[in-house]
Amino acid sequence: MGKLKEVTDDSFDVDVLKSDKPVLVDFWADWCAPCRLLSPILEEIQAENPEKISIVKLNVDEQPNVPREYGVMRLPTMNLYKDGEVVKQISGAKPKSKLLKDLEEFM
Repeated sequence: MGKLKEVTDDSFDVDVLKSDKPVLVDFWADWCAPCRLLSPILEEIQAENPEKISIVKLNVDEQPNVPREYGVMRLPTMNLYKDGEVVKQISGAKPKSKLLKDLEEFM
């Protein structure tokens, strides 16, 4: 299983907003235990659906501008972007089956 791509405040525009497929951004931090639980689940979903969705991570402690701009107040939060817009926000760690259900209409 591969690591998810890390995006930054600087790369967000190109990596997320201008992507030609839906992008799920996992807003996370080192100190967030539920974030660490979620990571392998997101890696699995990415590995199983590489042509349908991109899943990337953004560390809110190291990259504060994008989370502030999108009003991310708690972790973990995942925003799904399509054509440069947030089309879904998912809060809290969830099992893989529930995450896939949340994402199915976009994949």
